[in-house]
Amino acid sequence: MRNKRPRVLILHNIPREKPDDGPAPAWLESDAGVLEEVEAVRAALEKIGAVHRTAGVANLTDLPAVLSSSTEDVVFNLVEGFHTEPMGANFVPAICQAFGKECTGNTTPCLQLTLDKWQTKGVLNASALPCAAGVLVPVGKMAKRSMLPAGPYIVKPTACDASEGIEVDSFVSEFGSLRRIVRRIHEQFGQPALIEQYVGNRELNVSVLQRGNQVDVLAIAEIDFTAFSGDKPRIVDYSAKWLPETFEYQNTPRILPAPISEQAAEQVRRYALDAWAAVGCRDYARVDFRLDDDGQPTILELNANPDISPEGGFAAAVEYAKLTYEQFVELMVANGYARLRARRETQKSMPVASPKTAAPPAAAIRWSQPADRNAILAMLSETDAFRPDEIDVAAEVLDDALAHGDTGHYQSFVAEQDGEVTGWVCFGPTPCTLGTFDVYWIAVTPRKQSKGLGSLLMAHAEKLIKDRGGRLAVVETSGRPSYLASRRFYLAKGYREVSRLRDFYAPDDDKIIYTKELD
Repeated sequence: MRNKRPRVLILHNIPREKPDDGPAPAWLESDAGVLEEVEAVRAALEKIGAVHRTAGVANLTDLPAVLSSSTEDVVFNLVEGFHTEPMGANFVPAICQAFGKECTGNTTPCLQLTLDKWQTKGVLNASALPCAAGVLVPVGKMAKRSMLPAGPYIVKPTACDASEGIEVDSFVSEFGSLRRIVRRIHEQFGQPALIEQYVGNRELNVSVLQRGNQVDVLAIAEIDFTAFSGDKPRIVDYSAKWLPETFEYQNTPRILPAPISEQAAEQVRRYALDAWAAVGCRDYARVDFRLDDDGQPTILELNANPDISPEGGFAAAVEYAKLTYEQFVELMVANGYARLRARRETQKSMPVASPKTAAPPAAAIRWSQPADRNAILAMLSETDAFRPDEIDVAAEVLDDALAHGDTGHYQSFVAEQDGEVTGWVCFGPTPCTLGTFDVYWIAVTPRKQSKGLGSLLMAHAEKLIKDRGGRLAVVETSGRPSYLASRRFYLAKGYREVSRLRDFYAPDDDKIIYTKELD
């Protein structure tokens, strides 16, 4: 990052707000916690001098519009969940990558896996890692006594973070009390309940951090339950994490480092690294353990999207490792940018060919990609042929094409030479016609003009139009002197002027319509 500081988009989910009247939605506190992370990351980027901005999305469908207009290289991903689609946040990294960007934090497959506690338990067990025994209870069902391990138990939703759904009554000592808690989970979350064996009375939090190619286990922390009475379960429920006025919140301090033997600590560190590798983590994660009475660790949960706010346990472990919060943020951006550079180098080394037309070796024509957006708009500006408002229209057309791909109205292709976008053509069927297509935009970067790229792009468009049943191609252009070369180009390609609307675009700026029969 010394040679270039990448531009960073801080992306987060928009928390729900308490309504003016009526009951407040559940889990508002954990929902709002993301804003503390946003402010901390923003302040860190500001302090290190990184170019950045912040964008919030209310649901997954908002994301393409944000990314298609984004010029940032790296997305600092702080999207933790959408209340309308709980699993939707997992897809943010994949969508960002589809738009030519790189996310901090974990990948879509890793997030998808680890949000499901039951599937994660299966992967960890298959990797010979110790996990609490448990049973999954589908919605509307109830586990048989013979299926359960020895009690007591913890009952939790199978796909929730931030201790949502974990309350005092989630601790169950007898089989007869399980039915009510399982039913509560089913009704409250609409997802299976996980009945898990309660292991030991000590809980450890283990933060894992990637620094370039090195993965480090940071100092092990322990939750201090010494203030809890003898009959009170030693668990970190929702109150302990999010409700400052409660006994649980005020009496679960963090002990860092944890007062455990070096033998136990070494075992915990080894298990944490093995769990990280088993589920495919990167950048950062937290692995929670329980210690039994003999000091043997059991993996309770792997959180691939932990709270990184300055007051949270992960930030505390980072600070104990002699890293400032700003250094942590810069490190995560550097990790993301390194992955982005590697991906771009791989893409450059891959041969690119048109899906329909074989391009000559000097240039290849391919579908436009979100990563091409800035280059296309910059090329239009460099031609000096288009007014700013015309380029704004081109951006709208391009964004629509990028958002919908080959299923959309606008079909957008670029010419690429040596990894550089040097030309663009965009066409689509004319509404309310049979076999008529408009060629909306065609442009070549000024330093590559008069070298056959425009002809290559137009031939490509015309062939695809014919393949789609097109019989007539239509071009509309301006009568301004700056468009003289464009008009000569259309005439040279077999188009003929069929109409001229005087002063259509502006005084002394005619609209000229050219057509070409393709049969």
